[in-house]
Amino acid sequence: MKDMTEDSERMPYGPVGPKEIRRPGLDATDRLILEILQADARTPNNAIAAAAGIAPSTCHSRIRALRERGVIRGFHADVDPAAVGRGLQALISIRLQAHARSNLGRFEDYLAGLPQVEAIFFVTGDRDFMIHVAVPDSSALRDLVANNLSVRPEVAGTNTTVIFDYVRPASGHSAGQASVQQ
Repeated sequence: MKDMTEDSERMPYGPVGPKEIRRPGLDATDRLILEILQADARTPNNAIAAAAGIAPSTCHSRIRALRERGVIRGFHADVDPAAVGRGLQALISIRLQAHARSNLGRFEDYLAGLPQVEAIFFVTGDRDFMIHVAVPDSSALRDLVANNLSVRPEVAGTNTTVIFDYVRPASGHSAGQASVQQ
């Protein structure tokens, strides 16, 4: 799924990896706001404020600060790819040529420009990237790999795994799930 933020600046690759590691100072109120937004990003500000026990203006300021600090990366619609004619999903691992690893950012930009790409992961191991793609059918998947990935001079190899089923954990839980500890 593509994130619809207008401020999608990417941090450069550095010694810690593809993204700068952030350790945001979140208090219990920030964590509760995040938990509510992760469960339903369309929750009205006044309802979030009431649940957090703060004024709506304070809640709005906190949400804006969480966005500015990069804690909230954006709000988006989670559209079922099958409903828009892209019912075949796959994970494609990509290994780059050794000489191409100095230009990871440029290759990531190329991947991000492909309309079939739902998500891009920079990974460890014998592969450099794992991408999640959604396409209409197996012919389109073959074309994506053969005509857009394998032909690139920086690509040493790919490995494609078709996704049979995808289950999202209930109640908005994600790897970045904020939980309130009491």
